[in-house]
Amino acid sequence: MNSDATIRDNVIAELDFDPKIDAAAIGVTVHDGIVTLSGHVPNYMQKMAAETATRRVKGVKGLAQEIEIRLPAQASHSDEDLAERASRLLNWTIAGPKDGVKVKVEKGWITLAGDALWAYQRQDAENAVRRLEGVIGVTNLINVHSNVLAADVKGSIKRALHRYADIEAGRIDVAVDGTKVTLTGKADTWSERRAAEQAAWSAAGVTQVVDNILLS
Repeated sequence: MNSDATIRDNVIAELDFDPKIDAAAIGVTVHDGIVTLSGHVPNYMQKMAAETATRRVKGVKGLAQEIEIRLPAQASHSDEDLAERASRLLNWTIAGPKDGVKVKVEKGWITLAGDALWAYQRQDAENAVRRLEGVIGVTNLINVHSNVLAADVKGSIKRALHRYADIEAGRIDVAVDGTKVTLTGKADTWSERRAAEQAAWSAAGVTQVVDNILLS
């Protein structure tokens, strides 16, 4: 098991290694495998990239994200302008019921609401607006509606877990209650846990995933 000091050194190295991140103003502390990121970055995409990079590091059991976004002066946009660009971008890039997604912006923070048929449409909408200049955060309130049977959902997830090379499917249990999926069991790495969660979200009819998988 990696010590907190080793995990901290590896997280710092990974942040410095990732070309998408300017890590000069990011602080890293670790306690019992839980990493806290602090400091500031110039945009929301770098904040999310720092989170993703941290989760890749072996031994990381959890993450507290406390990085602030300090937009450069030239990156500042009015909420009205940001809402218009976000709506236009969704119409250009998202497959599915575009008319069901509504955009609200307050002080650079985007809130997405409405309905979608698939979880991937919900995630695609969030991924698209994250990249806009001037965004400091995203709240995704889009609901997923589907009429797929619970037994079909569980079966499709279990088959996906067995297909994935990075997952020990026998160590992960899947419970389905309506359109809610709960994952339990153990995984060796955060990436394995994340892959299992993504498999659950990819199943038709899933509107909520509770990830209770423990890192061994």
